[in-house]
Amino acid sequence: MNSLFPVITVLLVLLMLPPLYRVIKGPTLFDRVIAAGLMGTLGVLILLVLGFSYHRPEMFIDLAIAYVLLNFIGTIAVGKYLERHRGETRQ
Repeated sequence: MNSLFPVITVLLVLLMLPPLYRVIKGPTLFDRVIAAGLMGTLGVLILLVLGFSYHRPEMFIDLAIAYVLLNFIGTIAVGKYLERHRGETRQ
């Protein structure tokens, strides 16, 4: 079972590549925000897999919960900001 954790971690890191591309080359700002949120979610999954591989899931679950809350609040804050400033022109 322990040999499965590095494989899962590598797969999760590989799953972070398409959203990373979307963060860099996203056609709109909304695409970039959603991709950054997805990368944060995958980062939480990596934290949880690391916690189980080090046999300390309780410590890593606490870190993952804090990280998920920051990710969620950040995404909501950016979305609200973009919604308020939608009609403004760039200068």
